[in-house]
Amino acid sequence: MRSWRRTSVTIFLAILFACILLFAFSFVNSAPYTGQTIADDYNISVGQSIFEGQSIFGVNKTIEVPLLNNFGFLTHQLLALDLQGIFMSLSTGIVPFDFTTVASEGIDSYGNAKDIEGPGYLTYEGDKLAVRGPDTYVWGYSTPYKLLCKTDTGVDIIEGGKVIESVPTDKIKDLNFTSDYYNNDTIVSWYNYDASVGSTFTLEKGIVGFSDGRSDIGSQDVPIIFGKDVTDYAAEYPTGSPILLYAGNYTEENGEVYGTSLGSHPEYGDGVREINARQFVEAWNGTIIPPNSTSSGKDYVYFESASDAEAPGGSAAHGVCPSARALRAAVLAEGFGLPVGMDGSENAVLFGYNPASDITVTNNHDYPVKITMWTEGSGTGMGIYAQITRYIPNQ
Repeated sequence: MRSWRRTSVTIFLAILFACILLFAFSFVNSAPYTGQTIADDYNISVGQSIFEGQSIFGVNKTIEVPLLNNFGFLTHQLLALDLQGIFMSLSTGIVPFDFTTVASEGIDSYGNAKDIEGPGYLTYEGDKLAVRGPDTYVWGYSTPYKLLCKTDTGVDIIEGGKVIESVPTDKIKDLNFTSDYYNNDTIVSWYNYDASVGSTFTLEKGIVGFSDGRSDIGSQDVPIIFGKDVTDYAAEYPTGSPILLYAGNYTEENGEVYGTSLGSHPEYGDGVREINARQFVEAWNGTIIPPNSTSSGKDYVYFESASDAEAPGGSAAHGVCPSARALRAAVLAEGFGLPVGMDGSENAVLFGYNPASDITVTNNHDYPVKITMWTEGSGTGMGIYAQITRYIPNQ
């Protein structure tokens, strides 16, 4: 009991002493800090993505300043009842920086993000720092981050814009790069048959051009900040595609279903046509287009060729047109323009356009939409359907 009383008295006296000192030094001007000077002096990355509770200046890193000119900074230690910190500051003459002096919102006195949900980001508000939560929707564009570049003697491995290794031609077959869409055989084939000096092969994608202005991120940060689903989605679509990274408070609203049937054109091979119709559906099903953005279908979707004397080169991917007509109907009904690579005829897909990666749809809404496509049945009577789902923001 006596021990507790002594401890209580000690705590009381320490707080009283600190309060007296705070009053005594309240007339001493603090150093003139701004959000800009703190960010510049301590290499704080403005634009970084950040979550609740994370520090804006990195792990195991602190900012300390002289106590004499910043005595008011003891206040946040007092409010946190950090007695050990107070004693350390008084004995050493240095004090942890109080970020409330240069922050407008979303940052506590110790420089940790607070009161945000989801992947926020560090920014400026006037001359102060702030951590803002994500908008209802956040999107960006995929970009090569880790890639191979063909050289005169082999390939350079480039990561984040820097060459990290040069691999001679005879060692390319030993590279250990694989994904759902490529492996070493793919890379060797690209090098031998498709690439010229300076050509690149994308291994991993980062994200640039964020809708809310946050900093670009490399491929290693995409799954950490936005989840592996985003990494997988970006890998499926051509480089430069718009990627919906985050969606907050919204309601899904389904549009009308539009459909057609495969039909029969035995002169082109109905078996091949069915394969191509299904491949078109595979290429476009699940495509999410952010607000006022343009997207194609998936990459790495391949189509069978059928002989056609009227087509350039004497062959075409027949069978994609019924699927394209279903997509076209859903897109036009939504108020979007005619997809690039299509026309209004029965054939729908123009010669010279890859039905997956070259056709593009523009979403002119101020909210994202998702394209859903599917088939029912098989053979020439197979049904092909398309529907637009709207991600309507809740008020």
